[in-house]
Amino acid sequence: MTTIFDAPEDFAATALAGFADIYSRHVRLVRGGVVRATIVPAGKVCVIIGGGSGHYPAFAGYVGPGMADAAVAGDVFASPSTAAIARVCRQANRGGGILLGFGNYAGDVLNFGVAAERLVAEGIDVRILPVTDDVASAPADSIGKRRGIAGDLVVFKIAGAAAEAGLSLDEVERVARHANANTVSFGVAFAGCTLPGAANPLFTVAKGRMALGLGIHGEPGIKEEAIVSAGELASLLTDRLLAERPVGAARVAAVLNGLGSTKYEELFVLWTAVSTRLKNAGLEIVAPEAGEYVTSLDMQGCSLTLMWLDAELETYWTAACDTPVLKRGGEIRTELATNVIANEDAAPIYGPSTDAGRTGAACIAGLISRVADALKDAEEDLGRIDALAGDGDHGQGMRRGSAAAREAADHAVAAGAGAASTLAAAGDAWADRAGGTSGAIWGLLLRAWSTALSDDEVIDEAAAAKGARAALDGVTRLGRARLGDKTLVDALVPFVETLESAVSAGKPLRTAWVGAAAAAHAAADATAALTPKLGRARPLAERSVGHPDAGAVSLALAARVVGEAL
Repeated sequence: MTTIFDAPEDFAATALAGFADIYSRHVRLVRGGVVRATIVPAGKVCVIIGGGSGHYPAFAGYVGPGMADAAVAGDVFASPSTAAIARVCRQANRGGGILLGFGNYAGDVLNFGVAAERLVAEGIDVRILPVTDDVASAPADSIGKRRGIAGDLVVFKIAGAAAEAGLSLDEVERVARHANANTVSFGVAFAGCTLPGAANPLFTVAKGRMALGLGIHGEPGIKEEAIVSAGELASLLTDRLLAERPVGAARVAAVLNGLGSTKYEELFVLWTAVSTRLKNAGLEIVAPEAGEYVTSLDMQGCSLTLMWLDAELETYWTAACDTPVLKRGGEIRTELATNVIANEDAAPIYGPSTDAGRTGAACIAGLISRVADALKDAEEDLGRIDALAGDGDHGQGMRRGSAAAREAADHAVAAGAGAASTLAAAGDAWADRAGGTSGAIWGLLLRAWSTALSDDEVIDEAAAAKGARAALDGVTRLGRARLGDKTLVDALVPFVETLESAVSAGKPLRTAWVGAAAAAHAAADATAALTPKLGRARPLAERSVGHPDAGAVSLALAARVVGEAL
């Protein structure tokens, strides 16, 4: 159980600050992450990695010469926000382009992808690399759907070494994708993990049993079996991975990874059997590692990662690096950076607005405040629904995001902003504070909605309906969810269509909105019969059937509260 903390919601930020203080030779703290403490040559490709906190030493522990140039850190088990990713990238950029690496989770794909779009629009060449090593999460013919777990270490090691060698962005991307395609992992858990401040673990494993194919965000395994001896466990892990051995593969990199509460001595015992199994399979093991590299808070368990090596991959796998968690090879000559890190925390400046625009802004701020209160009250229920097949953090994320949106909207109103600027500011703050998939989606939703509003005019029925359609288009384009995928979109589509129909029929906004909210509520309830096709719930689809989607439920709740307040 995670027992050492002050305010649970400050756990991730405080831990990152402590890490940066201890490892100041390697990293410097920036808002939302860390950058290398040493001077990075101008023109070098920057490898920037990240994901949720709770996985230490992933991801900040990989920063240093020979590996990553920066890491972005979200809240515990939540993707960092689009704004945080873009901010850290700007701090680290040296002009040679950026490779963004992350585990293949819906929130990370969305946030890193949107951040890449923003940076490309600013003139920075950015490529994205989702790691897809977890064989338990999708079959070999659907590798693009696999999660990223401890394979993060080996893929980012290869990418970092290629960038340190001076390769171009095209070549660093090629080598990193080649490494990812040759990396597989499989894990087991003997006990679940507990979020800071939570009374119970996100999942439990019966005494004497182990969960197979677990994720690293508190997701349960795909099935349970009786705990076996170290030799039998080694067979289970290696057999699953050797089944995907490429023809002719003779050399392999191996990482035996502890998930947070497994003793190193246990890993060493297991390694003796793993090593024997791999050698008996005719494989030569190159520079193996055993220890904690991608954890899941205090989860008890382990995973095995293999990377099938060719000459190119082996060169970069064994290349020198110097990071808090991994040091290899000879000394890499470096010099500590002394430049002052730019402050991006300046208060936003809003354009001119009229009395009508400021009246609309005040209305929006009031509605967001009502929504924030409702989501705070619903936090436990939303978390419980989410935990049935996910990591249980949806309620927490919605509370944090809506509270940040309320604060941002209030500040915008106080600064004299109009309706469009106020709603956009609220969306950005929601995404930045909530993190994760839901934070990114709500940030997109509100910012897209704001494009149909004005800082100068009254918000009328037509503008509200146009904004709703823009929100739906933005979420489906970047989030890639469709009707029937068991996501927020299943409630958003009927809400938007009902609102548009009622407005076209000449109904006043409140009447139209209340009807649309009712349609969203019915649709959210109907998601109980659906099977999830996206996100962390997908590998555990059968656990979700019979229960509504948390994202759809929270959207319907927000819509109802707004309708009641209009």
